[in-house]
Amino acid sequence: MQNVNDSMVRNCAKLLAQVLEFEHPADALLSKFFRENRKLGLKDRNVIAETIYTILRHYIKLTKVVVAKNSFTLIGYTWVKLLGVGRHEIRELRTINLGELDKLPELDMNVVELPAWVIQRLSANLTTDEITELAKAMTKQAPLTLRVNTIKTSRNDVLAAFAEQGIKVKPTLLSPYGVKLNDRAALIKNELFLQGLIEVQDEASQLAGLLLEPKRGDMVVDFCAGSGGKTLLFGMLMKNSGRIYAFDVNERRLGNLTPRLARSGLSNVYPQLIASENDSKLKRLAEKMDRVFVDAPCLGLGTLRRNPDLKFRQNEQGLAEINVKQLDILTAASRLVKPGGVLVYATCSILRAENQDVVENFLSEHAEFEIIEVKQVLKNLDLVLKDQRYLELSPVTHDTDGFFACIMQKSINEPTSL
Repeated sequence: MQNVNDSMVRNCAKLLAQVLEFEHPADALLSKFFRENRKLGLKDRNVIAETIYTILRHYIKLTKVVVAKNSFTLIGYTWVKLLGVGRHEIRELRTINLGELDKLPELDMNVVELPAWVIQRLSANLTTDEITELAKAMTKQAPLTLRVNTIKTSRNDVLAAFAEQGIKVKPTLLSPYGVKLNDRAALIKNELFLQGLIEVQDEASQLAGLLLEPKRGDMVVDFCAGSGGKTLLFGMLMKNSGRIYAFDVNERRLGNLTPRLARSGLSNVYPQLIASENDSKLKRLAEKMDRVFVDAPCLGLGTLRRNPDLKFRQNEQGLAEINVKQLDILTAASRLVKPGGVLVYATCSILRAENQDVVENFLSEHAEFEIIEVKQVLKNLDLVLKDQRYLELSPVTHDTDGFFACIMQKSINEPTSL
């Protein structure tokens, strides 16, 4: 942590008040705050961002000691207890009372940083110790993970190029295309990024994408493509052949795919904005697709290392609503799969209700699909899985986001009714 000053305290407090309303994503509020305060230097921006995210990651235990509304004290306590700011630095500040901080008790680092309803949901599948371990892993900052674009280069060449730049990196343990940075680095102006040799993509997302196994000449749909991270992976695996339809209902997210596509060198991707999962544009593709990937909208609790505020912005009512949407989307996407084709369902969720339960509900109504075990596809990877039918990734076991995926294949013949 860099040296601190009173201006940093005041700016942190101003932004924190907005973030703790939990009405908008913290990253969006940070971006807006920095746009509105353009005179802030890089040092101040780094301190503010690190402070806000540290408070969010440890908010439950922090607010057992400090009242959240007492923002100056909360910031000072976080700096001293979690970010290594020296007491001599706090003593120089006018905004924070060191004597008040010294009277506060120590943090209980064993407090589980998850809401009670999430803990209750997880307890159906995990022991108390496993939940505690998962929650602790979620309080750590996620590493910056990249995917190498093998259309243009190799992982070894990218590793060598980073080494020449003095940026410490290492290959991912599981994904054959991943590179993990030891420290955060600004890559937006890096030539490797500008030339489309690398893309930011978590290792979990890369592994889930590999489950689709798209081949040269395939017809593929990325049903909830978003900004196209997996779309670009599919195009790379297909060696820029065949055709990929990238569908999404969000025009802004889909628009983010355009510059990424230009950098990638791919020409087999066709972004398509749709109104819903039942858009008429989809009807002409019914039973024509070799492979369909559904990265379904979810509560996103697998990404708490990156988005720690999510755990306070989600609730069980939202879970019930998203479950209906997930099943509807999976059902709509399944209509595009041709006989013998493959359907992959994925979420960045750690909740069974969004994962196995959705798959089981879908299969109970669609006997023409059956699960293909993950090991049959990722057989060359040393993956530790609790259940071979599903890809369940965790920051504890795999040092990735929490992620779920399931491969299903459609029968060549229509199922016979009993």
